[in-house]
Amino acid sequence: MNKILMALTAVAAMTGTASAADLAARPYTKAPVAAAPVSSWTGCYVGAGGGGAITKNDHNDFIPGVGATSPNLSTGADGWLATVQVGCDYQFQNWVVGAFADYDFMDVKGDISTFGVFGPMSVGSQKQDYQWAVGGRVGYLVLPQLLTYVSGGYTQAHWKSTSMIGTGVLPAGPTTLPGATKGGWFIGAGDEYALTNFLPGLFWKTEYRYSEFDRADVGINFTATGLPTGVSETQKFREHSVRSELVYRFNWGGSVVAKY
Repeated sequence: MNKILMALTAVAAMTGTASAADLAARPYTKAPVAAAPVSSWTGCYVGAGGGGAITKNDHNDFIPGVGATSPNLSTGADGWLATVQVGCDYQFQNWVVGAFADYDFMDVKGDISTFGVFGPMSVGSQKQDYQWAVGGRVGYLVLPQLLTYVSGGYTQAHWKSTSMIGTGVLPAGPTTLPGATKGGWFIGAGDEYALTNFLPGLFWKTEYRYSEFDRADVGINFTATGLPTGVSETQKFREHSVRSELVYRFNWGGSVVAKY
């Protein structure tokens, strides 16, 4: 009997060993990888930069109550600008919408002439010295780090008083074209790119902008007395500008990744 029990025990042990050997190796499972953080364009920013502007002034001179004293003329001006900007954006999926305000310090100059009753009266150099704008933009993320957008809104610009040198044709003497502030509208298009490899939150933005200002009448005065010459000038300004800025976003952080 004991011999039978010992034999059965031996057989059971051998069977268990063979069964364990036949079991497949436990499959290797890679540890889950945490998803990379997704940075959002939602938030506020500040920016500063510079660029250039070209302005066209369509104008003609007239005597109030009498009529035009000159043909329709078009004169140009060009120069540089330095700009500062603040704004906020909101991102939903691949779209970004936002609002902003900016202020431009400008030195945009060009020649201008006026006409009197008997012909050219005086010439001078007209200067645009500042401009501000408020508006909004709508953009699409071509890449997680690259936004393309269109913009638009209200703008207002100032032209300084212009001293005019008389030509000797009546009415004679130096004259002054008073400074004026003119309001209008603008549209633009641009792109913004994340420079997060250099500094988290740093962006580079470039924008083209077209601005058009309301037509306005400006009276021409004698410089010595400040009295009107009796001649006024109607002006219509159109402006093309390109600006490039470095932008800092306060909320930015982490890698720029998303599903596209």
